[in-house]
Amino acid sequence: MNIDETMSFIGSFSKSGKPVRDLSRAEELMRRIGNPEKQLKFVHIAGTNGKGSTVEYISNALILSGYRTGQFTSPFIRRYNDRIRINGAEIDDASLCEIADIVRQKADSPDYSQFEITMAIALLWFLREKCDVVVFECGIGGALDCTNIIPPPLLAVITSISLDHTAILGDTVEEIAKQKAGIIKKGSVTVLSADNNKSLSKIIRKTAERKGSFFVQPVQSCIKICDTLSTTHFSYKQSFRTHRYRLSMAGVCQVYNAVTAIEACFWLKTRYGFGISQKHIERAVETTAIKCRMQYIYSADMPTVLVDGGHNPAGINNLALELAGWKEIGKKLYIIMGMVDTKDFEYGVSRISALAEKMFCVDDFAANSVAAGRIAEIAEDHTEAEICGSLTEAVENAESLAAENNGLIVVCGSLYLASKYLNDCDNQ
Repeated sequence: MNIDETMSFIGSFSKSGKPVRDLSRAEELMRRIGNPEKQLKFVHIAGTNGKGSTVEYISNALILSGYRTGQFTSPFIRRYNDRIRINGAEIDDASLCEIADIVRQKADSPDYSQFEITMAIALLWFLREKCDVVVFECGIGGALDCTNIIPPPLLAVITSISLDHTAILGDTVEEIAKQKAGIIKKGSVTVLSADNNKSLSKIIRKTAERKGSFFVQPVQSCIKICDTLSTTHFSYKQSFRTHRYRLSMAGVCQVYNAVTAIEACFWLKTRYGFGISQKHIERAVETTAIKCRMQYIYSADMPTVLVDGGHNPAGINNLALELAGWKEIGKKLYIIMGMVDTKDFEYGVSRISALAEKMFCVDDFAANSVAAGRIAEIAEDHTEAEICGSLTEAVENAESLAAENNGLIVVCGSLYLASKYLNDCDNQ
């Protein structure tokens, strides 16, 4: 198959596939392609927010230490290939087409999801390319996520847990935590982010104990944050020694993601013998930067732009905290916002518009985007709102005002919107 035929094959499956009650469908697909997952080592990562960042911190520490590291993330940001990478390099079109054709010959049911097909392609590539370890991100949940077909991973890492995908995972954070805990398996080390509350920590810890997994959670009092706008410094006391770190990515939430990764690297080293030095960890934390996660874009002749794909209440709150810092020092915020109708858009728009000098409302970035008029209606309770016919129009109008008033442009509300903005910038 060529690349067009390959993408047509992948696109012939729905995003979520036929609803499942167990992992038998994904397990059967693995059996058909030769069970590549049984020949690889994994760090498995679940959580509501912070999965992608934690994947990158851990991966980069491994890469810097000389390990051939597979990376599986979702969704893609710029193009399909970027969700399947080795040592940071995305799968090339030739390999994608070749391996997709192998999967096509084995995937004989229309019930599969695009995610299951993508996972199969990724695992075959990681095996073919002889990866030492794969940092493997869950899609949704954990217990019934198709990535959970892997054998016991080296580590089961669970990041911040909050409300999202409630129609699938449950209406409370406790129900969602039980789903995330589904990735915990006997013999693994379970690492839980420090920013989960006591009730969630208890659920994860009890599950780990029941399944025979060693449980680790960083202690809040060992983390000291010195947060500054656009960059963050923090210290973390571990094994009676305190180390200081600098982050490229902004936001207090990134401190917790980084500390989770630091703990993960510690256990990869002490329990499994990986040669990861403190220098490699510090360098990974300092250099990791992910597109659409509190991403600042600087230009000599244009206003600064902050692009963030946070879309659930916790993600919105993280962005609001960053924006509040700018507002406190008198920065005017010109916000371009759009959200999809499967998220709590009323909360998201209300929370962010309260910080905006003016909001530009868009809906041309996704088929299920909330109408720009509805976004404006909610925003107008807090600030001036303008309905824009396109993202291009919104950007032009925001740039004009930000340039006049030394303001900050913010593109937010949906990962799809953030991705479209970056791709549009590339095509200019």
